[in-house]
Amino acid sequence: MTTKTDPIVERLAFWGIPLSFGVMGLKMLAWWVTGSVALLSDGLESTVNVAAAFIAYFAIRYAQRPADDDHQFGHHKAEYMSAVVEGALIIVAALLIVQEAWGVLFAPRLPEAPVLGLAINAVAGVINAAWAAILIRVGTRHHSPALSADGRHLVSDVVTSAGVFVGLVLAVVTGYAILDPVMAMLVAVSILFQGYKVISHSLGGLMDRAVTPEEEVAIRHAIKENAAGSLGVHDLRTRRAGAAAFIDFHLVVPAGMPVAQAHEICDRLEDAIKDVIPGASLAIHVEPEGEGAHGIKVKVEGTLT
Repeated sequence: MTTKTDPIVERLAFWGIPLSFGVMGLKMLAWWVTGSVALLSDGLESTVNVAAAFIAYFAIRYAQRPADDDHQFGHHKAEYMSAVVEGALIIVAALLIVQEAWGVLFAPRLPEAPVLGLAINAVAGVINAAWAAILIRVGTRHHSPALSADGRHLVSDVVTSAGVFVGLVLAVVTGYAILDPVMAMLVAVSILFQGYKVISHSLGGLMDRAVTPEEEVAIRHAIKENAAGSLGVHDLRTRRAGAAAFIDFHLVVPAGMPVAQAHEICDRLEDAIKDVIPGASLAIHVEPEGEGAHGIKVKVEGTLT
């Protein structure tokens, strides 16, 4: 089966690379201007964004490869692997931040030129917020785990920038320089949590998580509306692998129904389900009435027991 990723997904993944370099440059400039360890922690997380952007782009390209002899169901799960690696990188960034913050925790100093540094960092934060919203929206719509993970990671970056901004403002206003490394520590904790969420979500995909409840409702409705001539469906099973969805079920038909007529019903069902679940791959097992039905059932006509 070949499932092509929508071109917009690959384009967004590509443009994420230069954008991540630009944001990292702004954040490191803000650190250089101020000497703030909190701003340095924000900049260190952005280095992870650069690596994650590269990983996401190449994973999305690899996931588009058609099925071959070694990967007969396609390469879609490469995106989940990318998201797991990104989650691990987020955790590494958090540990680097802790290391930097701990080094100045007992000898803190107020940042220099705080207004300029915070202004530069704020611009980077706004760019990240807008880009994260785009990535999450498109990644969710097109079932791209790598793109969605990149977006969720950028959300954590935005939260980090907001926390750093508040912490440095408080440090400057109150004169308590220790708020700078303390805020960096809090940022690290927040990043660790985001890394955990990215990894746990991606592992669900690697473990063959079923389609969403909304998608299953659409599948069941398509079956109910297009299975005329059969007696019902049972043992409905689904799984997601990036943009691809795999659906299989047993179709019960009257014992005397000709094979050609049963095949016609299968074709009708396949077309209807692919209309509501683009990129779906179906396996329909036709069986005569009288077999013991089991699993998830979808009643269409008559009685399926």
